[in-house]
Amino acid sequence: MRRLIGYVPQQLSADSALTGRENVALFARLFDVPRRGRAEQVRLALELVGLADDADRTAKTYSGGMIRRLELAQALVSSPRLLILDEPTIGLDPVARSSVWDRISAIREATGMTVLVTTHYMDEAEQYCDRVALMHAGRIRALGTPAELEAGLGPEATLDDVFRTVTGNRLDHEEGGIRGVRATRRTARRLG
Repeated sequence: MRRLIGYVPQQLSADSALTGRENVALFARLFDVPRRGRAEQVRLALELVGLADDADRTAKTYSGGMIRRLELAQALVSSPRLLILDEPTIGLDPVARSSVWDRISAIREATGMTVLVTTHYMDEAEQYCDRVALMHAGRIRALGTPAELEAGLGPEATLDDVFRTVTGNRLDHEEGGIRGVRATRRTARRLG
């Protein structure tokens, strides 16, 4: 089961003291990639994300966009059927964001892999996602293709407009907001 799912967390997870190749090789071992083909899988994953030439540099010398692509290679090394990306472009400049999405789109097209993305960038959801679920306060508030969701509001609507409509255009909510986040963090600290 572990090999079927690739995951890129929101927080940066690459080990800065390791090279790009060593980071991906570590994930190959964690995902039980067979030893016999492991080096080749690592090479292919690095090539797929455009890091083959930088594979032997330490990750601490990589830019933010390169780190995101390295994490993508880590998730892809086991050739998963489902790739889960949690805020894959958060904190990246527009060029790096575009580069990451170009890689994800190319990989998806080449492999037919299912990609599940969480993002706050509605322009990314509109451009790169076949189906969108808009969530607010822990519940799905709207579900459909970007075009279907936008059509429900009118011809000039965007996914940003749909999101504002389904969330009530409010940042705070009885079930959420900053107070809810703080309460959740306090609870997590007590349990941890």
